[in-house]
Amino acid sequence: MRLVPAELGGALRRRIAPFYLVFGDEPLQVTEAVAAIRSAAQANGFPDWELFFVQPGFEWGALRDAAATLPLFGGARVLDVRVPEKPDQGGGEFLAEYVAAPSPDCVLVLSAGKLSADDQKKAWFQGFERAGVVVQAKPLTGRSLLQWLDHRLSAKGLLVDQSGLAALAARIEGNLLAAVQEIEKLHILYGSGMIDERQIAAAVADAARFDVYDLVDAALDANTVRVKRILDGLRAEGTAPAVVLWALAGHARALASIINLVGRGKSFDEACALQVMKLFGARKSRMSQSAARIDLQRAQSIVLLCVAADRRIKGDCIGDPWEALLAISLAFCGFPEADLPTV
Repeated sequence: MRLVPAELGGALRRRIAPFYLVFGDEPLQVTEAVAAIRSAAQANGFPDWELFFVQPGFEWGALRDAAATLPLFGGARVLDVRVPEKPDQGGGEFLAEYVAAPSPDCVLVLSAGKLSADDQKKAWFQGFERAGVVVQAKPLTGRSLLQWLDHRLSAKGLLVDQSGLAALAARIEGNLLAAVQEIEKLHILYGSGMIDERQIAAAVADAARFDVYDLVDAALDANTVRVKRILDGLRAEGTAPAVVLWALAGHARALASIINLVGRGKSFDEACALQVMKLFGARKSRMSQSAARIDLQRAQSIVLLCVAADRRIKGDCIGDPWEALLAISLAFCGFPEADLPTV
């Protein structure tokens, strides 16, 4: 069975298949589809979860062993196998064997990048499609993109007319990760209810000159000069402090969690995979550098600074919210606590 991501929820409610393949060049849809499958499987008799990253030199025999044996203190489980591009020859041979005789104690979830027409003719792919579920995540354009945006906005309690949807679609240019960030920002700025094209344009204009994600990148890079310049620009242009805090706090929580997990023996990639906030490309690399530079105590102190900044923004305590945002940004840069503004 082959599905598009929008059809996956209904299929999961009907039954849990023995194995799934999620592939495509739209990373947000791939990530969310894998998470939905894992959640549905865990709710239907497969409570445990084991994660495999397929990198050069990966031994497919380890996956064969995991599928054939139950953990000492575990039970039925999800085998989450992540392939950056596509399985190699050894992987294809293992997968073709597996789909012919899957383990009844496992749900195999394989995620991969874009697969060519030739890849889709191979025995392992045909086996997934014939006896399991294949989910193909394609970039969204035109009416499909507008429908997707409308659904995501509605989930946040935001109502937008067609002109507003078109304005938002033009802003994100098909990048669904950027769309999620923009929708979250609109919700923070305007709350639930109807918003129009003018409000969307105003929010976009604020970000066009100095984007809050530019600030996050500068903080993760420990570039104090750029941090100060971007914060001054955001403040001068009337950006809501809550929007700035939202971006900083999300990355602060992710950083603290990643450092904690790495300290407990997880690899950096495994720790990233466990985050609600998904990290890709250059920002993932920046987060890796920050995790190497910042210890767990400082990461946790940054989270506490975010809590204090939130109180200032809400008027629960006295102080300039922008000083609190500066303190958070400088803490990312590694300033000693004594040099941080009082929050």
